[in-house]
Amino acid sequence: MKLIIAIIQPSKLEAVKEALTKVEVFRLTVMDCQGFGRQKGQTGAYRGHEFSVNLLRKVQLQIAVNEPFVQPTIDAILEGGRSGPGGEIGDGKIFVLPMDDCIRIRTGERGSEAI
Repeated sequence: MKLIIAIIQPSKLEAVKEALTKVEVFRLTVMDCQGFGRQKGQTGAYRGHEFSVNLLRKVQLQIAVNEPFVQPTIDAILEGGRSGPGGEIGDGKIFVLPMDDCIRIRTGERGSEAI
């Protein structure tokens, strides 16, 4: 079992969800978050005064999958989250973490059956 955490642009959320549906990954958690990397924020103007926004809005996906679904899930996120064929700075990151256990609260099932 693995926990896949992906940080993507908010505008790419629907495309990533569609790509995940194609590979039969239907369960995910979505959270709004802020951060910056190589983009280093952005500069704006308000009433003639320039200001900088250091944190950019992003969306974080958390997806728990069994081993056979790891690579298809990664490929789907890459397909839906990439800007254009070569991608662009700010498209995001994917982290793959080992997951020791998973427990379904309703039934008490554990491990891969609970996912």
